[in-house]
Amino acid sequence: MAIRYLNETERYAITKLCDAIHVARSAYYKWLKRTPSHSQHINEQVVEWIKRHYEETNGILGYRQMTITNNREHEAHYNKKRIYRLMQLLHLKSVTRIKRKKYIPSTPEITAENVLNRDFHADAPNEKWLTDVTEFKYYSGLEVKKLYLSAILDLYDGALLPIKSANTITTSLYSPTLMKLLL
Repeated sequence: MAIRYLNETERYAITKLCDAIHVARSAYYKWLKRTPSHSQHINEQVVEWIKRHYEETNGILGYRQMTITNNREHEAHYNKKRIYRLMQLLHLKSVTRIKRKKYIPSTPEITAENVLNRDFHADAPNEKWLTDVTEFKYYSGLEVKKLYLSAILDLYDGALLPIKSANTITTSLYSPTLMKLLL
């Protein structure tokens, strides 16, 4: 293109320009009269699709997703290497999204006071009890369900007192058990 530009604007001889940049004169004329190949036409069309999809998705699509999107939308089969090469020529790369936390930490409404003060030794049975609720996840078909398990531990001998399970976490999970033990 530089040879053509200098020849047209400055009227330099094509032979001298080709010699200056070490290009055969026949190669220059071959380039001048060439017609774009079939694959070049396809590449130009694919480049337009890539640019459009890249702008529509704000640069999120990488070459793999771009290949899938182009092949589905245009009912074609373009190799991921071709899409990768064309995206490299266009200097397009996917933008990494920042993952957001799904869990929002909250402060408990009621905080129990520290009665044991880290003294986990009991001298007699039923003197000190600990309770906890544990959550288990399980699948019922494709649906994820939760099961809550409440256990009471006697600190005297480490014995587990009655265990209760439920599908929801409420005070009814451990209150009836405690009431039975107290009576």
